[in-house]
Amino acid sequence: MTEQLRLMCVHAHPDDESSKGAATMAKYVTEGVDVLVATCTGGERGSVLNKKMDRPEVWRDIASIRAGEMDRAREILGVKQAWLGFVDSGLPEGWLPDSDIALPEDCFYLEPLEVAAAPLVRLIRQFKPQVVVTYDEDGGYPHPDHIKTHVITMEAFEAAGDPDRYREFGEPWKPSKLYYHMSFGRARMTALHEAMLAEGLESPYADWLANRDWTDDKGERVTTKVDCSEYFPVRDDALRAHATQVDPDGFWFQVPMELQQKAWPTEDYELVKSLVPSRLPEDDLFAGLR
Repeated sequence: MTEQLRLMCVHAHPDDESSKGAATMAKYVTEGVDVLVATCTGGERGSVLNKKMDRPEVWRDIASIRAGEMDRAREILGVKQAWLGFVDSGLPEGWLPDSDIALPEDCFYLEPLEVAAAPLVRLIRQFKPQVVVTYDEDGGYPHPDHIKTHVITMEAFEAAGDPDRYREFGEPWKPSKLYYHMSFGRARMTALHEAMLAEGLESPYADWLANRDWTDDKGERVTTKVDCSEYFPVRDDALRAHATQVDPDGFWFQVPMELQQKAWPTEDYELVKSLVPSRLPEDDLFAGLR
């Protein structure tokens, strides 16, 4: 394949692109791949998770502040970015997909499927990615916007290539491969935990490993491991750009960089759909396309 390679990563909120697959994106940008982040919502109802930023003026202008953070992260990663324009659903305490806890009427999660998928179909036809990456069927974790992001990506992946659907958005384009992020499995957490203990350091993952219910662990579903450890520092810089969401002295940065790069040098994915032959396991999201 001699044409320009293009990767689209579909995320729910500003900051998700920096905590999931950011090093992979930075690696591909350096290799000349055209990378676009599609951000479904503006994160308007997100909390200020970095207590150092928890001030009244931040809450009054959270939407524009988070947009500015996204701009800085985009520049650090070297990617393009597009907003799909939906409103953050928030995460009410105790909410699950089958609960009766109400979400705001104007939110992304409650948008009809064809309405919610439409801007992503348009974007896929405009950008023409060969590879699309998003969350698994549980959203990676049960946040309404993450689950909805999965749903609309599955819809748009098929609909963008169908000439009879969304005709107003121009010529159809069928991406060749669809992946789910799979970078927070038990095996990775265990490897990082044991690397910390081997160095005589306190592991930030001890409670997580001991107390989380791992019956839903999806580690065995990983098909594709992209070695991108060289770009972990870029990922961390992009994370820190989301200052309302990420404490630079917090959980994300407690494992020394050298240990991370040695203990688990990859970001991991599940190949869900492919229109090209690709031998598993893979080490490249563009396997079968180069």
